Amino acid sequence: MRVIARKTLKDFWTGHADAEQPLKAWFHEAKTTRWKSFTDIKARYRSADALPGNRVVFNLKGNTYRLVVRLHYNTGLVFIRFIGTHAAYDRIDATTI
Repeated sequence: MRVIARKTLKDFWTGHADAEQPLKAWFHEAKTTRWKSFTDIKARYRSADALPGNRVVFNLKGNTYRLVVRLHYNTGLVFIRFIGTHAAYDRIDATTI
């Protein structure tokens, strides 16, 4: 998969050092795999949740952080839509970002 944009992740872990390793691990796995459907993601990330519009929520670092991505399975693109704390996630509408 091609992740757009890694800089968003890096900017986040700059301010949240404990998120760096989980985000780097997620990024490495995402870029070296080819998810064809949410089922592929769920097989690896049991706590991931599907949202409308091909969005997926990943719980990172024991659900301390949430990562919302939008996927284009057919083209292999993953767009970072949100990365933040669990509390910040509760304040957004993940189905529209």
